[in-house]
Amino acid sequence: MAPAASTAADTAPLSTRERILSEALALFAESGYGGASMRELARRVGVRESSLYNHFRSKASILEAIVSEYGPASSASRLEEPRYRRLHAQPAAFCRQFAFDLVIQWSDPREHQFQKVITAERNRVPGIRAKFADQFYSREQRLMTDYFRGFALAGLISTADPREAARLLAAGLIYIRLEHYVMGAEPSPRPKVVEAIEHFLAFFCKLIAAKDPNKDAMDAEESIGRQPNETSGNAKKTKGETRGKAAPD
Repeated sequence: MAPAASTAADTAPLSTRERILSEALALFAESGYGGASMRELARRVGVRESSLYNHFRSKASILEAIVSEYGPASSASRLEEPRYRRLHAQPAAFCRQFAFDLVIQWSDPREHQFQKVITAERNRVPGIRAKFADQFYSREQRLMTDYFRGFALAGLISTADPREAARLLAAGLIYIRLEHYVMGAEPSPRPKVVEAIEHFLAFFCKLIAAKDPNKDAMDAEESIGRQPNETSGNAKKTKGETRGKAAPD
């Protein structure tokens, strides 16, 4: 069963700045960065064109903000949330939360718009390629490496290189995204994506020998709780078998 994502922020009303970024993302995806005008963006947001400049100094700064808040940036921001920090001693649970948050992100139409924009514009707009690389290769991977280093130091995973272990998790998930969301004629049904994620996570967690103390403790308690019944069942079986045997001479 996939972990639930926090939705408090999702249900809050968007600020004017957030509405500008959301509408700009859609407009850039439809018309291209070069073909999008500030006038059209203002019309979509429902404000005067001059009001846009109260939030952003130029169209380029809007694109820079989009790269700083969507795609890898949104994933990196999640890794800094308390719900992830609470998983600092639960590597398997951390990997599951990270993976299924990505599934939600991949299914978001804004993510598709972002990928379209960044693919088209990263080589055309100065600084965008470097900013995208900074969010993905520096910020997100640095945070992932920090988590995996903590797991390794605590003896919760077995790996000679926490950075490469974190990159392996990311690489496997990226491949699943390509297979189920990018390369096909249409995205795979969600159950099929979840099945692929579950299969990969089981393999990955076994590969790094992930240990979750909380889960291990719960399993031990369940095992202890089962023992009396199992012992009782075995005793009854033994007694029945003795009853059915011939008495010794």
